[in-house]
Amino acid sequence: MTSKRRLVQKSHFIPVSKDDTLHLKRIHRDPQGTPVFMLHGAIENGRIFYSESGKGLAPYLAGKGYDVYIADLRGRGASRPRLNRSSHYGQTEAITEDIPALLNAIIDLRGEVPQHWLAHSWGGVLLSSYLARFPGHRRLVKSLVYFGTKRSVRVRNLHRLLMIDVGWKWLFSLVVGIAGYLPADKLKVGSDNETAKSHYHSKQWVRTGPWVDPEDDFDYAFAIKQIKLPPAWYVAAKGDRCLGHPEDVRRFISEAGEQDYRFSVLSLENGNLHDYGHIDMLTHADAVNDHFPMVADWLEKHKP
Repeated sequence: MTSKRRLVQKSHFIPVSKDDTLHLKRIHRDPQGTPVFMLHGAIENGRIFYSESGKGLAPYLAGKGYDVYIADLRGRGASRPRLNRSSHYGQTEAITEDIPALLNAIIDLRGEVPQHWLAHSWGGVLLSSYLARFPGHRRLVKSLVYFGTKRSVRVRNLHRLLMIDVGWKWLFSLVVGIAGYLPADKLKVGSDNETAKSHYHSKQWVRTGPWVDPEDDFDYAFAIKQIKLPPAWYVAAKGDRCLGHPEDVRRFISEAGEQDYRFSVLSLENGNLHDYGHIDMLTHADAVNDHFPMVADWLEKHKP
């Protein structure tokens, strides 16, 4: 019955401070479908999951009957105002303020019904950090799906040297020092920007530092060992050379404590249509006929 309805898209705006408003995109065919919350990674926004023309993982799952919510963290995407050199929030605020505000908005719309959470790249780190810090929300989360999620980059290759050691840690730090924030869109290294604070925070973890909050020293590594995460599917891509290299994704799994998990690498040798990379694992035109149906099967398997 729901398959004959058109997809409905609506933007919700959630105040998170006296100056900042978060954008939460809702896409559904069935407004009573199981909620799916999606969170983007660093130098990104929610558009990694959807386009206005109806392409992407979010519209795909909405077409399968899920009630999909895609977040723009503070200052990104359609959240307002756009971040700039005067923006002083970072990773800690994303975990302790943005994510709770977004999830509470979904609860206000749908009630305390079970949910699935999907994330790309650094978004998975933020969601796991949130669950470690606020384990009370665990009861509503039926499953996790993380695409290319790593906390630290330990793989050794030329891509890591250029993109992380030279780019993220040194060159971008120089740009941040001059501009007051990381203008990733203007540099054409990402679809959105990062504050100086969020860039600094992520560097502390990417460089294989301890999983401890750079702002208030909350020990996520210890806290996550005290809970059991929801069933989780970690999806890596063979063509992802360093931003979510399969080896680093495996290392993140080992940090996450007790959990029932699945690990997959999207590749030709594993039966996929391509050796996908960090971004096109979600944006490639063939994904809708390749691994997107597998995501729907995973959610169905872990339905409430």
